[in-house]
Amino acid sequence: MGDNVVHLHKDTDPPAKSATVTTLTVVPDPAPTSPVPLWVRSGRAVKQAVTHDNTRTAARALARHTLYAAGGARIVARRTWDGRTAARYERMIRAAEAAGNHEAAAEWEERGQRYREARHRRRMDLLHSPLDAAKGAAVSAGMGVGSLVLLGIAMAIATKDATEVVTPLMAVIKFINLMITIVRVVWGPAITIGPFLALLALWSVGAHQQAAPQWALPDRVRNGEGEPITPSIVVKALRDLGIPALRKAIQEMGDAGASMLSPIVIAGCGVEVDVTLPSGVSTVEVQQRRRKLAENLSRHEHEVFITIPTAARTVRLWVADSGALDEPIGPSPLVTDETLTADYAKGKAPWGQDLRGDAAALSLYQRHLLITGLSNQGKTAALRALALWLALDKSVQFWIGDLKGLKDWRMFDGIATVLIMGPTDDHVIQVTEMVEDGVEEMNRRLQAPPGTEFPPLIIIVDEAQVAFMCPAVDEAKRPYGGSKATSRYFTAARKIHNQGRAVNVLLWQGTQDPTDQNLPKLVREGAHTRAALALGTEQQSRMALGDKAVNGGAAPHLLRQGLDKGTVVVASDGIDIPAGQSSITVRTHYIDDDAAAEIAARAKALREGVTTLHAVERDAEERDPLADIAAVLGTDTRVVTQEVLKRLAGLDAEAYGKWSFLDLKRVLGGTAAEPYKSDGRMVVAADRIARTLADRDNDGSASAS
Repeated sequence: MGDNVVHLHKDTDPPAKSATVTTLTVVPDPAPTSPVPLWVRSGRAVKQAVTHDNTRTAARALARHTLYAAGGARIVARRTWDGRTAARYERMIRAAEAAGNHEAAAEWEERGQRYREARHRRRMDLLHSPLDAAKGAAVSAGMGVGSLVLLGIAMAIATKDATEVVTPLMAVIKFINLMITIVRVVWGPAITIGPFLALLALWSVGAHQQAAPQWALPDRVRNGEGEPITPSIVVKALRDLGIPALRKAIQEMGDAGASMLSPIVIAGCGVEVDVTLPSGVSTVEVQQRRRKLAENLSRHEHEVFITIPTAARTVRLWVADSGALDEPIGPSPLVTDETLTADYAKGKAPWGQDLRGDAAALSLYQRHLLITGLSNQGKTAALRALALWLALDKSVQFWIGDLKGLKDWRMFDGIATVLIMGPTDDHVIQVTEMVEDGVEEMNRRLQAPPGTEFPPLIIIVDEAQVAFMCPAVDEAKRPYGGSKATSRYFTAARKIHNQGRAVNVLLWQGTQDPTDQNLPKLVREGAHTRAALALGTEQQSRMALGDKAVNGGAAPHLLRQGLDKGTVVVASDGIDIPAGQSSITVRTHYIDDDAAAEIAARAKALREGVTTLHAVERDAEERDPLADIAAVLGTDTRVVTQEVLKRLAGLDAEAYGKWSFLDLKRVLGGTAAEPYKSDGRMVVAADRIARTLADRDNDGSASAS
């Protein structure tokens, strides 16, 4: 322990390291930055203050209100000049000549001439007016003094005081003296305040007309938010469309183009104005620039509609209030009015509202119907709304084929005589046979004695494009789909289109994303009422509505997919369309499934025990229908088809309880036992059934051998 030495002080010299050499570089401190000059800091502060939003807003407001007064003075001066001269007539003459309307130019020239003649007469009358005025003043003064003296004499006689003679005259003199005193008191302040009142009046005129440059106007006006549609805005929008002939004509018009416009009227949730285009400008040129016109009017494209009325060289503009078309419309009267009824022949279905906000009702009497659009745009809901209204007329019969298979038409169970729902080829076959049965019913009615009345039969095929595109063929190799002369669905639809309306057999079809393949030309042109929701191209719009409607301004391809659900463009004589137009845009009422079920319940209450026949899903392990039919016929020679169906259901409710005539025809069709008419009713003959069974058994034996 005594050999250990403990040092109590710190060795300040570091131990030497022979192998390591460290080189230190001394970096001097950076030189202090020179201070920013005062004038630079002041300039930055001034710039920031001048360019601040609050400063710019205040400066804009000051300039705006100052310019309002100047603009108001200009407007008042122009109005005064127009009232004192023939400048107004000269402007209208130049505008009519620039528009090529020589009749209007001659009429304005005649009015101007009459104005000049009347003005000349007034000026000639001024030559004699001073003398006439002096004479009139002298006579008036004499009569006034005389009347006052006579009044004084009457007062003197009454009071027996001679001084009363001048009392009325002195009273008038004192009144005149009072007026002079009042004027002397008021005159000074009036002279002082008068210019300010005049300036305020000029400012009011300018503010009302927004007579200031665009940069000085408030933000909401400058950005177009809620900007009202005025004649100057419409003319400016037309001038800036990029049509040289139109721009030149507007510049040459003395009234800056105002004579082209009809009065702007409120139309529903927007305004409407007719524009008479100058010579050399086509209505098609304006129609093709719809988007640019809408942007010039500070609107979205879907908020401006351009149609062609009857007047030559005229376009009709309907401009919606900003955002108005994005607001939903009210519920359907079918939902709100439980007492509402329908009349197939004389009534109209409440379908929605037009763009003017008026109720849009559609007559369905003897009109085939076609409605089409892109997927999920409200096609089925719009078509179903019409059927729900018509179901409230208990005389109307329905055969419905829903090839979508989503049960959108399930509430018609108990209303429709036939209701087929499903998307498969088997369902297409059943729907095709349903339509073919409609052809047979049509032929039966056409051959009935003259004067026979028939209840309306509405055959509805929703998602009809599935039928047209079906690849299935029958035993005779005839395709169910397609558009050939041998195509069964196509042929049946054409036959009903040709003659069905005469006997109240009508075909309603709903299709999706139309093409020439899934909606053949002959079928789409056979519909009397054609409606289209949002579509993808102008070519599809022409398929859906026809060339005439699209050339007249119909543009379902410009509707916004997903945003304009339920909005349809309709071409039909069954709906009120403004004169000169070939189509109308309708925002349809949406009726959801629950509300549709309630309406359908009211319709069922009007009908007595309607039995709805459905399509049947069949599997491989099913009974032998032909043998069962032979069994239920028993000893009867022939039995009507409805009775056969009842007997089959009694034989095996699970197998045959939901059978329809379509199923019966499918089993017996193409055989010797096929149902036929006897005394106007479809029957099944027992001997034919037996012969068919025997032939089948013989064929089976031959095959086995």
